[in-house]
Amino acid sequence: MIDLNQELVFVMDSSRCIGCKTCMIACKDKHDNPVGVSWRKVLECTSGDWAQAPDGSYTQNVLAYYMSVACNHCENPICVSVCPTGAMQIVENGIVAIDTDLCVGCGECRWNCPYSAPVLDRAKKHMTKCDMCRDYLAVGKLPACVAACPSRALTIAPRKEAVAKLGRAEAAPLPPSGLTEPNLCLIKHRDSLSVSKSAAVLANREEF
Repeated sequence: MIDLNQELVFVMDSSRCIGCKTCMIACKDKHDNPVGVSWRKVLECTSGDWAQAPDGSYTQNVLAYYMSVACNHCENPICVSVCPTGAMQIVENGIVAIDTDLCVGCGECRWNCPYSAPVLDRAKKHMTKCDMCRDYLAVGKLPACVAACPSRALTIAPRKEAVAKLGRAEAAPLPPSGLTEPNLCLIKHRDSLSVSKSAAVLANREEF
């Protein structure tokens, strides 16, 4: 049983993720987000090609894997340091949350976040993003995305233990973890590529 009253991390098991995007739908449904406002993304990562040999046969090194990513509630959140109004704040459980009374929707947080996690809700006129379902955590429930994952590829765990065991997420198409020290741990897919390959492998960039 996870103690939900401590600092937490998302743990993404890329070897289990099937790219179904149930986590995205659960998040959108729970928060009633409009079209164009998605706090969680499922990254489709591909690489490799087919090559023809002199004898006419083909070989290939094609690979593919998925990663579900939202705000990573970083140890060193750039969004907090660049927010001109102080709307971006670190709150309970180490969660990075938005004080909507202070947010003016300027977009500085999104432009500077290496994960592009904050999203402008034009109707509400302020930035929005994942808050790890802090209202659910407060009553002992798991975040909506975690509870909905059919393959149990996404979960949460105590921060200190998970980071010590798995380290912070380092795989393409994510940026280097040293930029913000994300509270996202990754169980890598067998074909996971290094972060240096990130520009080449994101197959569904147009979705974001």
